[in-house]
Amino acid sequence: MRILITTSANYNHVSFDHLPLLVGTIHKWLGTNNAIHGTTSLYSFSWLQGGKQENGGLCFSKGASFFISAHDEGLAKQIVKGAMGQPELFAGMLVKEIRIQDTPVFDRDEEYFSVASPILIKVKEETRVKHCLYNDPEANEVLTRSMQRKMDIAGIDPTGMSISFDPDYRSAHTKLINYKGIGNRASICPVMVKGSPEQIAFVWNVGVGHSTGIGFGALN
Repeated sequence: MRILITTSANYNHVSFDHLPLLVGTIHKWLGTNNAIHGTTSLYSFSWLQGGKQENGGLCFSKGASFFISAHDEGLAKQIVKGAMGQPELFAGMLVKEIRIQDTPVFDRDEEYFSVASPILIKVKEETRVKHCLYNDPEANEVLTRSMQRKMDIAGIDPTGMSISFDPDYRSAHTKLINYKGIGNRASICPVMVKGSPEQIAFVWNVGVGHSTGIGFGALN
């Protein structure tokens, strides 16, 4: 299930590094000590759309729009309830409208998705964590393995599912995103998902790669 949210205009400065504020808002809507805090994220959300650069930050003079997707419809409904009861986001923005989009019925065994937020892939090495990029040889394998683990958690058979970056997308690039002082090099490139309709629907909702719960890997 996908929640489509539009907001009022901001009246305070919005930093480029506002992802923690958006994450905090979502957890506020879920409630204090919510069950998903610190667990593997089976949900994803897009970045705010509709902003323009202004005075070293972002201005949403006509309001912002974004979405939150969740595999668990109960979780999605909890977010809606929280957003209606506490419509404040940050920088003076308020929730103006909430719409619900049901998960599409995917009737093919392969779907192509653009990204609504950059895809972050982390690979643990002996002395560091490597950020794997769209053109790295192991990227597709790591994407697939990460999703298989999430499917196992959700009780969905991952057999036959695979995820790969579009190798022919000419505008593919990377972006360095700061999250609470940590730089994360992430990829902006469409992905192809192969699998059953249930598997593809799951991927559409939970997003791909790592850290989908803090604003990475959401799919259009």
